[in-house]
Amino acid sequence: MSEPPPIKIYQRKTRRQFLATSVTTALGLIGCSSSQQESISASPSHSTSSDGPLSAEPSSSTTLATPVMPQRQLGRTQVELPILGLGGAGRTPLSSPKQEQAAIEQIQRAFTLGIRYFDTAASYGPSEQYLGKVLPKYRSEIFLASKTAARDYDGAWRNLERSLRRLNTDYLDLWQFHHVSFESELDTLFGNNGAVKALEEAKAQGLVRFSGITGHHEPEIIAIGLQRYPFDHTLIPINAADIHHPRPFIPTVLPLAQAQNIGVTAMKVPAYGRLLKPGVLDGMHQALGYTMSQPGVHCTIIAAETISQLEENVRVASEFQMLDEISLANIEQKTTAVWQDHTFFRAWT
Repeated sequence: MSEPPPIKIYQRKTRRQFLATSVTTALGLIGCSSSQQESISASPSHSTSSDGPLSAEPSSSTTLATPVMPQRQLGRTQVELPILGLGGAGRTPLSSPKQEQAAIEQIQRAFTLGIRYFDTAASYGPSEQYLGKVLPKYRSEIFLASKTAARDYDGAWRNLERSLRRLNTDYLDLWQFHHVSFESELDTLFGNNGAVKALEEAKAQGLVRFSGITGHHEPEIIAIGLQRYPFDHTLIPINAADIHHPRPFIPTVLPLAQAQNIGVTAMKVPAYGRLLKPGVLDGMHQALGYTMSQPGVHCTIIAAETISQLEENVRVASEFQMLDEISLANIEQKTTAVWQDHTFFRAWT
């Protein structure tokens, strides 16, 4: 099996004691310090969760050669990551309360395939708990991101502490303000009792490395947020139908992010599979190729319904090559008549 190239991952130096205690209690049998976690090998032989009887053994498909995905640096973070990360929401067992075994197997398989960026949120059902059953042993080798929908100081702190406990970690690589849609939300975030204050305290205490802002609804709000605060990252929908929307994300957010060297991760790449329907795009290679060929995009987050779908996504990502202007224009032409159905998430606030 070919090994994916190493990524540049942070080595923690500090931790907050009360969270270390709560993590150890919640983790139970795993209950090891961050230094112990960092010393554990990422070999597939470490594939069972010591948090319970559920098996995280990869499927027999792990005997196949592992494709190696291209990597990009995530803006000014100086973290280099494969261009495909695993999403924890949507059509995936990671967000389903009744699919714990399937979720654990998928997370384990994602790691063995070379995925190192795992995205979740406080509101993604059991996603954080599932990730927390598999990833602690690989903590020093992954990039772990979560989000809070709280806009106030106290609510943000509660969400962060709960996320850390669920994920069985004492720090997040990336903590983001989730689905920010209106300027009034920005005003609350940046107010005297806003969540930004909690973010800055968490960063000072070593609980959060990088900050971000996400949104599906209004690109101008994301752009204003990036201008009002030195966020390290933004997570936004970028797909082949976006350009036809009256208020597209690509020309509104990407030039600003590039100018400030902000990390950009794209979501909704296949629009929950709608772009892959017959008569639209020819497959994931066009969906991902279009998104990753946009200047300023560093990574994509795509959820998977099954392990086979995950494996196919990794294969496509490993074969990615930048598309030329003619190819991009041809893909945009394919979505001209269906863009409204493929940007349905723009109504989410």
